[in-house]
Amino acid sequence: MNNYKLLIQYDGSNYSGWQIQANSPTIQQKITEAINIIIKEKVNLNGSGRTDSGVHALGQVANFRTELDLDLYKFKFSLNSILPNDISIIDIKKVSENFHSRFDAKKRSYIYLISHIKSPFFDKYSYFHKAISYENISKLNLLSKTLLGEHDFSSFTKKSIQHENKLCNLFEIHWRRVKDQTIFYVEGNRFLHGMVRAIIGTLLFTCENELDEAFLKEIITHRNRCEAEESVPAKGLFLYKVKYLE
Repeated sequence: MNNYKLLIQYDGSNYSGWQIQANSPTIQQKITEAINIIIKEKVNLNGSGRTDSGVHALGQVANFRTELDLDLYKFKFSLNSILPNDISIIDIKKVSENFHSRFDAKKRSYIYLISHIKSPFFDKYSYFHKAISYENISKLNLLSKTLLGEHDFSSFTKKSIQHENKLCNLFEIHWRRVKDQTIFYVEGNRFLHGMVRAIIGTLLFTCENELDEAFLKEIITHRNRCEAEESVPAKGLFLYKVKYLE
């Protein structure tokens, strides 16, 4: 059985996230349908993780298996020809039959863009927010350290499934001001539904209201979504990169 790994970019504005859903267009659905047309068989397309409705990707990873020995150049060209312009296959390669894009992923990272000027060119892919001073960037970076390491992130996720594992290990968080934009970066082993956007909204609230690390620790301890602050809009969030063991 041949196993193929895809590197995918997409604009999530017009989709209800990655995962196939009934009566809603999704990224996984569009790519799966396109593959089925080309190779004339149904495949199971595994993604490295779900992205929420309206969230974009610069480095989503997926894989599928087939008995066919594909010409990778032709297949990539054909796939991109069928897919809509807001979804692109950046790379495709043959990998070990045992490779699984989700279960083999070791680290996932996201970036979030915040714009401090009203611009029609930034609006679709960033959150228009008042300027964040360089002093507050330093404070945001200090506050973010509270969330590093393994914690139960129940307070930062929309869905509450009783037996779902809410433990996530965050390896790195940082904020950076670049001219009229602020870039947020987070890397972890896994992320819960809506977790990144809830973290960003809560950190901004904590900083702007001159609260401290104790406020964040209290939110984590309560394990209740009502304790954390409002999420930032989805349009500024990008799945940046998925890392695997070499």
